[in-house]
Amino acid sequence: MTTTAPAAAGSRPTGSWRGFGRLLRTEAAVWLRDFAAPFFGILFPTVILLGVGFAIPGMRDPITDAPETSVWYGLTPIATYLPTVLAMAVGTASLTVMPVTIATYREKGVLRRLSTTPMRPQGIVVAHLLINAVTTVVGAALALALGQLAFGLAVPEQAGVVAASFVLGMGALFSLGMLVAAIVPRASAGNAVAMSLYFPMLLLAGLWTPGPIMPDLLRQIGQFTPLGAAAQAMTMAWFEQGFPLLQSVVMVAWAAVLLPLAIRLFRWS
Repeated sequence: MTTTAPAAAGSRPTGSWRGFGRLLRTEAAVWLRDFAAPFFGILFPTVILLGVGFAIPGMRDPITDAPETSVWYGLTPIATYLPTVLAMAVGTASLTVMPVTIATYREKGVLRRLSTTPMRPQGIVVAHLLINAVTTVVGAALALALGQLAFGLAVPEQAGVVAASFVLGMGALFSLGMLVAAIVPRASAGNAVAMSLYFPMLLLAGLWTPGPIMPDLLRQIGQFTPLGAAAQAMTMAWFEQGFPLLQSVVMVAWAAVLLPLAIRLFRWS
């Protein structure tokens, strides 16, 4: 087997994509053997949705104290919570799972060793992007299915816009996760940076104050964050007729800026 010299830090490694399918299957198997990654990537959104719906009093009672002309009147609070949970599903995979995995591989020298093989080191990054993207969709679908069975959730007013907002949210948040993965040298640093971004954005996205009870200041600030913009865009498309133009532009802008930056700054060792 022909080998190439290890790529210098910050340089763009060369190589072949031959064998990527096997690499993807191997990484998926390793990913599934780790309890934390499948739990947070697939099960966590459903656990949060069901936990909030059953544990907090009044979450399944129709909203009657809003004006009858309001989009919230007659909905259950747990129904208004769902778009935020879907946005959280994307944020969980992109910020708490993927950066730590890539940083662990960098810390243990996996990326550096891959640079001495014909397989492109970029392959392992692409593999984990695919794994986390697919499991995010699976986790969101599971939350939707079990949430519907448990609570009888409202049908989206604009299902296509909800789906498009979900995809844009994935683009923005995974770009942010890739930037974190690009620059942190160790798993502990990756976890610290990711958590310092993840939890404030959950607050601004309305995880603790969803839908009609979210303060205006938090809503105004949150719409300019990738997680908050995704939650607001899906909420608007789910319950209203308007198009979330500002939130969509915000998500596109985050992805357009952060993804090229992550690629430029990525270090393999």
